[in-house]
Amino acid sequence: MKILFYGYGNPGRQDDGLGIKFIEETEKWISENNFKNIDTDSNYQLNIEDAEKISHYDVVYFVDATMENIDNFELTKVAPDTGKAEFTTHSVSPEYVLGLCKNIFNKTPETYLLHIKGYEWEMKEELSEKAKMNLSEAIEFLKNKIIPEAKLNQ
Repeated sequence: MKILFYGYGNPGRQDDGLGIKFIEETEKWISENNFKNIDTDSNYQLNIEDAEKISHYDVVYFVDATMENIDNFELTKVAPDTGKAEFTTHSVSPEYVLGLCKNIFNKTPETYLLHIKGYEWEMKEELSEKAKMNLSEAIEFLKNKIIPEAKLNQ
């Protein structure tokens, strides 16, 4: 089972960088534990080219900051959707990328979005204290739930 963790966001906009920081922190841990079937990647935003990238994996976890009213973090399943591309801060949604993957490459990896709650969005390269706590909790979730399951399927 091949797994991809893909964080995105803008580290120059405070908590919008949570997805990138998640990847930076977990890369070290994945490397230290020698997980051969888990890859990581990050970018400022998702792009249509990411459909090709995710086509090579069995499971994909997108990781992004959210302003939504959730607890500290939330994991949701992503369903493919190519109905409409949204051009916003993040050019396309995980649903759109997965939909393209399905339509172009005839592959539909099991896909999730790990939303990490952010609070501050100013032009500054530093996470807020609350966001740092949420990031730590999300990483612990990764270490205790997701990674052990992945290791069983290595």
